[in-house]
Amino acid sequence: MKVKFYLSNSGRSPVEEFLTELHKDLKADFLDAIILLEQGQNLSMPLSRNLSSIAKGLHELRLKDRTGAYRFFYFIKKSEGIYFVHAFKKKTQELPSKEIGLVLKRIREI
Repeated sequence: MKVKFYLSNSGRSPVEEFLTELHKDLKADFLDAIILLEQGQNLSMPLSRNLSSIAKGLHELRLKDRTGAYRFFYFIKKSEGIYFVHAFKKKTQELPSKEIGLVLKRIREI
């Protein structure tokens, strides 16, 4: 299945912009996960967590390095592909409702 990135109305890709700021090792881990997803593999903990309790088809890619934990939200749209819709550096134990709201808004726009 093809991996795609959410694009705003202005044509920006927030996830790709976020990736440019990350260390090369973390980018490599992200690219490795994308390859697995495109090959049709179901990723599971600790690398990925199913968030269908928030939205059907929503998952969270969980990466970390010495500087902290990072979350990349992807949405599997069966006939179209896998969309990465949001990413952020995690600072608290819980997923902030502001971040979840942004993810849901972007899913509706796809």
